[in-house]
Amino acid sequence: MKLQSLRTCMRTSSIASRKVTLQWTIKRSSSSLDHLHKELTSRKLQVIYDQPNETNSKLLDTTLADFLPPSPVSVADSQTKALWRKGDLSQLRLRPGHHLVYWPPASKLSLLLPDGTDPDQSPGDPFVRRMWAGGRIKFPRSVEMPALDGSLQACTERISDVVIKGNPGDEKVFVTIERCFSGVQKPLTEESEDQLRKQAPSSMVEYRDIVFMKEKPPSKPTQSGGGAKKEPRVVKAPNEPTVSHSLVPTESLLFRFSALTFNAHRIHLDRQYCREVEGHRDLLVHGPLSLTLILELLNRHLQASGEKREIQDISYRNVAPLYATEEMTICLRDKQDGNFDVWVENQEGGLSVKGTATTYSV
Repeated sequence: MKLQSLRTCMRTSSIASRKVTLQWTIKRSSSSLDHLHKELTSRKLQVIYDQPNETNSKLLDTTLADFLPPSPVSVADSQTKALWRKGDLSQLRLRPGHHLVYWPPASKLSLLLPDGTDPDQSPGDPFVRRMWAGGRIKFPRSVEMPALDGSLQACTERISDVVIKGNPGDEKVFVTIERCFSGVQKPLTEESEDQLRKQAPSSMVEYRDIVFMKEKPPSKPTQSGGGAKKEPRVVKAPNEPTVSHSLVPTESLLFRFSALTFNAHRIHLDRQYCREVEGHRDLLVHGPLSLTLILELLNRHLQASGEKREIQDISYRNVAPLYATEEMTICLRDKQDGNFDVWVENQEGGLSVKGTATTYSV
């Protein structure tokens, strides 16, 4: 009886000891990265100036034309022609999602990181890989979208939050970037830029969630000579869509979207890099491209419905990769109250992007 009690006591002590060790390890690992929050959120990111006109927006329309269903009304063309006749482009407004092809980062090629990305939001080594994890965009009713008349517009950026997730040694750093858009008369002094950062934006507000990861370790070879890969779990959408549209993103589509967004990230352009360094089977579809396709399909659905509604906000998460040359399906579920569930399925029918959108009557 005494021996049994002693064994029980020893097991309990051993378990408690392991728990304490694990808790201490997690705490120590977290503490060693705590400086990242302060360091990243205190960075002063440059103000990006642009003079948006209709050119980039039309190029985006041209690029997506073969991958989306025809629009019931060619909004851009009809508006542009009417306003050109009036000689007034100040009423031609940026459409939701098209802001992604304006206000590009302005880093020199020599400053880009080895994967082709901008260093401004990066936590640095050892977090050398990044993916677009999701985001949110608000299109406030009280303000208008930027005009496509060539007037000067400023985009202020700041790192608003940093969250560290994952087990010790395999942490991921989630960085949230807030982007606000405002009209300005001329490029501002540094002092005036600081004031602009404190003001309420005169247009939309975007939040981008970027996840930074450590270098991917080489996979262990199998008897067949390839890397040992675990089949990903396929998670299906819980409901059937009201509207859906399937497409196959091509290498040329990814190249054009990279060019329009001034994005040199090699995961969208360099197939060998994708496979040998990042461990993906093919080029990855851009997170912002998936977002743009969702917004474009939603706009077409609103036009076809005959209701005068506009998009107020959208929130989304990228939960699994989408690849070039593999079918993807954009899905919308109209909840009949101005709200929509939105998602994108991969070729296996699994969720790759999921989110919600809100619309309002005009």
